[in-house]
Amino acid sequence: MKALSLVEKGKIEIVDKPKPTLKTGQVLVKVLAAALNKRDQFIREGKYPGIKVGTTLGSDAVGMVESVGDEVDTSWIGKTVMINPNIKWGDNPEVQSREYSILGQPDDGTFAEYVAVEESRIYEKPGYLNLTEAAAFPLAGLTAYRACFHHGHITADKNVLISGFGGGVAQFAFQFAVAEGARVYVSSSNEEKLKRALDMGAVGSFNYNEEWNKNLWQTRGGFDLVIDSAGGDQINQFIKMMRPAGRIVFYGATNGLPANLDLYRMFWNQITLQGSTMGSDQEYEKMLDFIEDKKIKPLIDSARPFDEIISAFDDMANNSKLGKLVIEL
Repeated sequence: MKALSLVEKGKIEIVDKPKPTLKTGQVLVKVLAAALNKRDQFIREGKYPGIKVGTTLGSDAVGMVESVGDEVDTSWIGKTVMINPNIKWGDNPEVQSREYSILGQPDDGTFAEYVAVEESRIYEKPGYLNLTEAAAFPLAGLTAYRACFHHGHITADKNVLISGFGGGVAQFAFQFAVAEGARVYVSSSNEEKLKRALDMGAVGSFNYNEEWNKNLWQTRGGFDLVIDSAGGDQINQFIKMMRPAGRIVFYGATNGLPANLDLYRMFWNQITLQGSTMGSDQEYEKMLDFIEDKKIKPLIDSARPFDEIISAFDDMANNSKLGKLVIEL
């Protein structure tokens, strides 16, 4: 079968691999669509811990169950399913276990014609989504859901800033917050992305190349919640913009560490700075219920054939795309 493999650190190739052999408790999924995430590019670049060369990349997919292993319900055969990319989250909803990993590294992932996963990883595809749309949700949608609701406590009366609108997680966080009825603002350096967010329901947008943070009147008195993936010195800008008891939830640090941290303002205003990751298995189920109830559809930049997956990686790396890049098999 065709698969996208990390052949060495910094290099990916489409290779031929054997079709997976099922173990007890597993199902074989014929992949129909798979979505790219920044995590995949970070692995390609060697910027991810525990990288295992030779692994098939990819965490997100929707497909059809072709066969099942021993001790698996045979009624799954023929069903179209979404895959939960969590592996061994554990029993604690607050934090993942020491054995935790994500499908696609170090275990073989979804950028292949077939993938074998545990039966507990599959859920029937919501009927309102097509294959391309369904493939876009798992990793980024779950990460956004946890940031918004487990840590962010979003409700309809909150002022929310989604920093860096354009990335997959940020787009889902924006859509989830709008669907929940919050007053949602976005920031980006791309004017086209800011306009799109306004068209989709943002009440305000800010170009972070400008000194927008000095005009706090634009935010109706500050933010209750900021969701961010970049980190760096802008964390201190966020701290200045928070309402008392506000929360800054971050799920990445692409801008590195801040040079300093305004602890004085944080403790006086009771500000929480909260790290977040992808969510638990229970949150994955809640995320599926939420998107079906709200009929949320992802932003899709493009759907491409498998043979164009490497060029799709290249496009994702330049940060110019708005919406998920999906591979159809």
